[in-house]
Amino acid sequence: MAGGTEAFPDLGRHCQHEDCHQLDFLPFECDGCRKVFCSEHRSYRSHECPKSDHKSRKVVVCEICSVSIETTGSNEEDEKVVLEKHERSGDCDPSKKKKPKCPVKRCKETLTFSNTNTCRICQQKVCLKHRFPADHVCRQPVNAAVASGTNKFLLALAARKGIHCAASTASVSPSSSSRASSGPPSVKAH
Repeated sequence: MAGGTEAFPDLGRHCQHEDCHQLDFLPFECDGCRKVFCSEHRSYRSHECPKSDHKSRKVVVCEICSVSIETTGSNEEDEKVVLEKHERSGDCDPSKKKKPKCPVKRCKETLTFSNTNTCRICQQKVCLKHRFPADHVCRQPVNAAVASGTNKFLLALAARKGIHCAASTASVSPSSSSRASSGPPSVKAH
């Protein structure tokens, strides 16, 4: 069918869906079957395109090692062939399947990049729920010789025994303390 109107014969095209044939001025060409459709029938599902999976990609996950394998096959037999080929290749390593878990008793949290915390005291990797030393059993105490830069700071802070920074500034100079006791300074506002 030719598109357009009498005045503009080259404008638009008719939908090639068997029940539609609507004149559409912004037609869509299917990249699978190469037919032209209106906006209502442009999806693969709406016009039941026989070549809808020509650009599809699937990922099959190996049950032995949890590796993702990309396939372009549309049927299950192709997936099985790809999995068998992967197993025979030697790349299939069952030790890769085990994902690290939180070592705290009865915690089943899988440790990932975003939910893992390394304890500063015992250097143990735990989940975020157990990140505080009171929430997991720390196996080795910190001694000052082993402490890193951050731990040295924490040790020095703990050694102060609650002395605040403001408490040590009271004896800065005698002239400033005499001014403070005589009352507020006189300041004129304009």
